[in-house]
Amino acid sequence: MTELDIQTTLQRVATGEISPDEAARILKLVSDAGHTDQRQDPAGLDFATLDHKRGERVGFPEVVYGLSKTPKQTAEIAARIFDENQVVLVTKSSEEAFELVNQSVPTAIWDESSRAIWADERPQKSLLTGVTVVAAGTSDLPIAKEAVLTATLMGCEVKLITDVGVAGLHRLSSRIDDLTDSRVLVVVAGMEGALPSVVGGLVKAPVIALPTSVGYGTSMGGVTALLAMLNSCAPGVSVVNIDNGFGAGYQAASIVGATWA
Repeated sequence: MTELDIQTTLQRVATGEISPDEAARILKLVSDAGHTDQRQDPAGLDFATLDHKRGERVGFPEVVYGLSKTPKQTAEIAARIFDENQVVLVTKSSEEAFELVNQSVPTAIWDESSRAIWADERPQKSLLTGVTVVAAGTSDLPIAKEAVLTATLMGCEVKLITDVGVAGLHRLSSRIDDLTDSRVLVVVAGMEGALPSVVGGLVKAPVIALPTSVGYGTSMGGVTALLAMLNSCAPGVSVVNIDNGFGAGYQAASIVGATWA
């Protein structure tokens, strides 16, 4: 940031266009971007450059996407993120990677259903309510539980409703009170992907539609569910990518105002 840019920012504060807090945030972001943080890669990793300031910027530390990483790479990255933040989440990983992570992070937990590794040694705080994850079928549970775990680690108390797909709508009708009491819902479905539209027509809260790759034939690995959700006529429905339980859980927690900070 040049001296002129700094002066312009201060003038915006003087005229009331932005608050002092907003100006401080702008100046800090630019300052952080303008120099190399010596903590970025404390272990000298030659395959990754860790973003240790992500939690400060957005309230959510860097999460490790485990797919396509070797167990050793996953373990080294996860250990360094945990050392900086006292919390770490690895998605779409393996039990072999967990065994290596567990050597340097003894409190790490392997969640077999969601295929996630996580550890959390931060001081406990009150959880925010209002997030509900709804899974159409039992086969959708691994992705649904990834969303639950993400939102939980971000500071939410999450309700999970399972096996209420459109093939038996009476099962969903028995949970109407839970749906209408929610502040945001993540609705998980594969196959024809109809459930988010049904839920979107019943509730006031925003609905995050989460397509899964569950299905066969013309489900095309979740593409059919994705397109159905994108074409929903129900109001208030947004869509994340196929099997992106982390993204859906993150968005739900953000809507209710939760962060890891």
